[in-house]
Amino acid sequence: KIQVDSSIDDVKKLDILVIPGGARETFMATVDTPLLNWIREIDKTTTYTTSVCTGSWILGATGLLKGKNATSNWYRAEEMMKFYGANFKEERWVKDGKYWTSAGVTAGMDMSLAIIDDLMGRRYTEGVMLDLEYNPQPPYNAGTPKKSEPIVADMMLEMYDMFMLPMI
Repeated sequence: KIQVDSSIDDVKKLDILVIPGGARETFMATVDTPLLNWIREIDKTTTYTTSVCTGSWILGATGLLKGKNATSNWYRAEEMMKFYGANFKEERWVKDGKYWTSAGVTAGMDMSLAIIDDLMGRRYTEGVMLDLEYNPQPPYNAGTPKKSEPIVADMMLEMYDMFMLPMI
């Protein structure tokens, strides 16, 4: 059972804000004025304002990424970051001041480790990595459009376009 005991209306201050991504729900959040206003307000108190995957669309929709370097999930990443005035960087994670964005879910893990390193230093970060036994060894050298077989990248783009483009 997942039980939420408070809402964003109860949260007035954060050290670290992490904005998750998704698909349809993410796009709907980019036009959710109360949510975007809350993010802008919370951003005033954060040490780190971050996003994972397409969460950068939401962060971009606040205007906080305007003129900043950022990344996002591969799906229409450059197009969406440009739309929000950000400078798209094709990296697993990008830091621009207090704004940290990651390309996707596993890239979000890498970004999180980089934030831990920024806060606590190398030895602490290595300890966290050891505790997690973080040693990725994917079965294929894929996972980005450039590394995946063209047919796979094309099929995934077509699949996402079918349900995302009508909203975008």
